[in-house]
Amino acid sequence: MAMESSMWNTCDYNHNVTFFYSWVGKKISVVWTTRDYMVIGLGLTVCLIVVLANLMVMVAIFMNQRFHFPIYYLLGNMAAADLFAGIAYANLMLNTGPWTSTLTKEQWYIRAALIDISLTASVANLLAVAVERHQTIITMQLHSKMTKRRVVLLIVCIWAVSIIMGLVPSTIWNCECDLADCSTVAPLYSRRFLIFWAVLNLVTFFIMVAMYARIFIYVRYQSRYASQHTSEIRPGQTVVNLMKTISMVLGAFVICWTPGLLTLLLDGLLGEDSHANTYEKFCLVIAECNSLVNPIIYSLRDDDMRMTFKSILCCLCRRSAGQQRELTRVEVASPLSEETLGCVLKSEDQAVCPETNNKEDSWTMGMMTAGLELKN
Repeated sequence: MAMESSMWNTCDYNHNVTFFYSWVGKKISVVWTTRDYMVIGLGLTVCLIVVLANLMVMVAIFMNQRFHFPIYYLLGNMAAADLFAGIAYANLMLNTGPWTSTLTKEQWYIRAALIDISLTASVANLLAVAVERHQTIITMQLHSKMTKRRVVLLIVCIWAVSIIMGLVPSTIWNCECDLADCSTVAPLYSRRFLIFWAVLNLVTFFIMVAMYARIFIYVRYQSRYASQHTSEIRPGQTVVNLMKTISMVLGAFVICWTPGLLTLLLDGLLGEDSHANTYEKFCLVIAECNSLVNPIIYSLRDDDMRMTFKSILCCLCRRSAGQQRELTRVEVASPLSEETLGCVLKSEDQAVCPETNNKEDSWTMGMMTAGLELKN
């Protein structure tokens, strides 16, 4: 028995992917079925929509000067993470089913690492947004005073950490030297790594939820108090709406990813007894849907974002119909005026545009007044 255990603890890098799947009892499809074609077809369609939707979010933030603030840069980076997730899932769809047996170990690790990187980038972005909002709201500001250079540095750090975490299983923490530790969901991954990975993300979820709850309660209280002592109610409502949007993004992320993380945790703790393979695909589908949820939330919750989306689509439709000249890059002065995006449309709301320029100052003065009166 000791000799058998010693044999399985020796490193043998000659095993292929099929060996590890057979070792943990996870079946690889031999022939293509109608169900496989439907899953891949539907999956690739969703991936295409995810990529296009999040690309539109990134373009909207880039073109509209109203979104040129740290909070929106971070949300744009999260859209980039969702776009990356769409690419990762598309790669998974093109390397699943009977194709799995043809993968080398390096290709299999890349397939898994892409999903790990997208998840880490999303979690890190949400955590960065939580810290940014906490710092901004506590100091009674509508937008952070963080410089663009620091925002870029933060985004670079987020992706650097994400890439490192994605490479950990393929380099130093897998089960190639300890077959008894192989996962049933991800046969080349170490069960101990899955436990670490799931617990780390779940704890981060809990911290972010607690932080957002505290911020939201603080904003609601301060906004109500400020509205009783100042005539400017709308700026406070702007902050509340922004916090509601971000909270919905966080809530959707937690709801979509928690089942998958719990599946990985159970697999890491129980192994084959967890029967994780019976419902892992459902968890993966739910996680994939999260990358499509955020653009929908932005379009439903944020009037400025929705108007910018409409303007972009209007420009694309007019250009494709040949009714426009070649579109040049135009910086948007206000999302309420669609003319600045190249779509020559008249907006009934142009009269209120100048008022939006003073929202931040009004919110800051109102919140500072409320804060001083509370202290007194």
